[in-house]
Amino acid sequence: MRTVDLSPLYRSFIGFDHLASLMDAAARTDKQPSFPPYNIEALDKDKYRITMAVAGFSDNELTIESENNTLKVAGIKANKDDSAERKFIHQGIAERNFERKFIHQGIAERNFERKFQLGDHVKVLGADLANGLLSIDLQREIPEALKPRKIEIGSGNLLEGK
Repeated sequence: MRTVDLSPLYRSFIGFDHLASLMDAAARTDKQPSFPPYNIEALDKDKYRITMAVAGFSDNELTIESENNTLKVAGIKANKDDSAERKFIHQGIAERNFERKFIHQGIAERNFERKFQLGDHVKVLGADLANGLLSIDLQREIPEALKPRKIEIGSGNLLEGK
């Protein structure tokens, strides 16, 4: 992978150095985990949804935290005893013990932690778990002071008292 030299941009753009650090972090060769799979959708101009496939997890095994423009989603499965035996009674006559084992295990039930970098002023609105899909709704809320405003010409004195 080629590296991008952003130093020419530093001459003309002031205050965008945090953008370069974000790009460096994204270009790092640290391998991101591929589990669980997820989608990121733009629902509207300033509304987003992250949908994660978390089959086998209940809502009390999932945690969602937002701190310093980082959204962290973690899933921790309750400890299960894989060597537990199941007891089956066949027609109420014979009692047999069977050892539990998977013939095929395609549903991953491993613990995970996935982090998402959020843009400035992006807030988490809420989360919902339905049919094995965790949906997290996000919205960018730009403060009124940062929104563009029209400046009227000749509407005020620049220097008070003169």
